[in-house]
Amino acid sequence: MTFVHQPVMLAEVLAALEPRPGGRYVDLTGGGGGHTRALLERVGPEGRVLALDQDPEAIVHLTDSLGSGYPGLIVRRSNFAQVDEALMSVGWERVDGMVLDLGVSSNQIERSGRGFSFDRDEPLDMRMDPSSPETAMDLVMRLPEGRLADLIYQYGEERGSRRVARAIVWARNRGPIRTSRELAQVVRRALGRPGPRPRMDLATRTFQALRIAVNRELDQLALLLTKAAGLLQPGGRLAAISFHSLEDRLLKQAMIRRPEHFDASGGPGLLALYKKPVTPSAEELAANPRSRSAKLRVGTRVG
Repeated sequence: MTFVHQPVMLAEVLAALEPRPGGRYVDLTGGGGGHTRALLERVGPEGRVLALDQDPEAIVHLTDSLGSGYPGLIVRRSNFAQVDEALMSVGWERVDGMVLDLGVSSNQIERSGRGFSFDRDEPLDMRMDPSSPETAMDLVMRLPEGRLADLIYQYGEERGSRRVARAIVWARNRGPIRTSRELAQVVRRALGRPGPRPRMDLATRTFQALRIAVNRELDQLALLLTKAAGLLQPGGRLAAISFHSLEDRLLKQAMIRRPEHFDASGGPGLLALYKKPVTPSAEELAANPRSRSAKLRVGTRVG
């Protein structure tokens, strides 16, 4: 599969991590390889970059596109929450820096055929790791109405979650909801109102909620953040890009705002490098509109 990938806030990530020649770095979400490639170019022939991804198609792409040109590349199929196990597998205890891009790649939306996009008629799957046990269709078809409404409200911040859940249950009682287009039509009918067409597709928040639930994205991020500081060298940095408020909230909570709030007896922690999150430049927004909701937070290891 041909990958089309445009790394988000690449210059800002490199400025934050300050990758040094000969260093060891981890791209926790290798994806299309944009951040991985930039790190490899800066660590040079003596450095190493470990690229992780849970999507087997991304692993093939990373290996084929970067493996022959960069001897310092190491690729592992793994969820970022298991980075400690991945480091152990290559014999590393700590690294100089890590980058985490929590966005869904253009490839997954447009080419994976897994139903991430409500504009396509694809199987209602949404698994980033195809070996995971439960698909979005499984959730849509089995959850009781109340739990479905709560999920859509909690993960999608959809105010009309109860209307959506009611419509889904009504539709599934008449036959399986098998594709992304079928689900999108159900959601749009539930939320549609007379008047001008809204700027954001009415199915956006419901699809976000189901994707987060299927992939346990917030649970995995929370688990990573309990480990990250301990896997960095003193002064090492984690640069994390989020795309919605739930992710950004977890990152903000994990990064200490002031050194005096850090209790050294509790082990290492992450000190926020910037007071506020960094957002894309006007030039990047013009070139890559999908970056408009991106926020970069950076934490450096203390303790």
